[in-house]
Amino acid sequence: MADAKVIPFDDDRSRSGSASRPARRRTGAGGPGGSGGGDGATAPVSALPGAEVPDLSPAPEGGELPPEGGEGGGWERRIAGGLAFLRRRVTGDYDVDEFGYDKELTDQVLMSLLRPLADKYFRVEVKGIENIPSDGGALIVANHSGTLPLDGLMLQVAVHDNHPAERHLRLLAADLVFHLPVVNELARKAGHTLACAEDAQRLLERGEIVGVMPEGFKGIGKPFGERYKLQRFGRGGFVSTALRAGAPIVPCSIVGAEEIYPMIGNAKTVARLLGFPYFPITPTFPWLGPLGAVPLPTKWTIQFGEPIPTDGYPPEAAEDPMLMFNLTDQVREQIQHTLYRLLVQRRSVFF
Repeated sequence: MADAKVIPFDDDRSRSGSASRPARRRTGAGGPGGSGGGDGATAPVSALPGAEVPDLSPAPEGGELPPEGGEGGGWERRIAGGLAFLRRRVTGDYDVDEFGYDKELTDQVLMSLLRPLADKYFRVEVKGIENIPSDGGALIVANHSGTLPLDGLMLQVAVHDNHPAERHLRLLAADLVFHLPVVNELARKAGHTLACAEDAQRLLERGEIVGVMPEGFKGIGKPFGERYKLQRFGRGGFVSTALRAGAPIVPCSIVGAEEIYPMIGNAKTVARLLGFPYFPITPTFPWLGPLGAVPLPTKWTIQFGEPIPTDGYPPEAAEDPMLMFNLTDQVREQIQHTLYRLLVQRRSVFF
């Protein structure tokens, strides 16, 4: 199998395969100089009684066939598209950026797998999507919860499927994600990168939407009794990154993820042996085995708040600890108040 080509992140070359061959024209029986005319022009086709004249016009530019009516034509095109996709994967004729992001695989495979989970299982309701800019970089800061990081994946689907520009969210992930086999490769392909200031700043300066969950493992692994109580947001490194890139900060509140795996205990010895930050004990796991790993079908709401601009600050503002503390606290308080408001508004955990 050939290796994938690595291209610059902002390369906008087409990812489509080679153009299809144009439709062949039917010529007169005599060819040049025959009954079709001596100049080799296409002879007119006469319809048989009761039959339709076939359309022998060439395919449009780019080799794309016109849409065909009927369900059969749609299935044929899907199969052809799937075979073309597989051919590109086998031959390595696809592009990834310098971080390993594979846009084609993410759009056609990963999003297709996650979308039913978001739309049908968790029934994610998205609010305030207009607060994410249509172009240019922005930093989305969200709360983190749920024992397993499904909230990050649902946030990625929410941005892509609900934003008018179908923007892609580039999540910053912890080191552990990139140490796990299979998960490491999938995370890179989906556009995730290491949660470090350098990578985040480069993405923001290139006009990407970057997502960060500053609570980290403290948020995702907190007991069920502390649900929807934000943990510490660290030292404000995400604020410093946004200031350096001049990108707005968009606070995001996620309700519903806290209840998918109610964490009632933590087997610290097992976690230490496995090298995990915690080993959750829930009402169903590990008692029901693999069945206990199925998340509860809670109803989710994702609210994007008013963006906080950072482009009005001077360059040295990124080194001001007091400013970073104030902005960090402002973002945290906005997320917390929105969580409380959404909790009051929801009718039930599951509806």
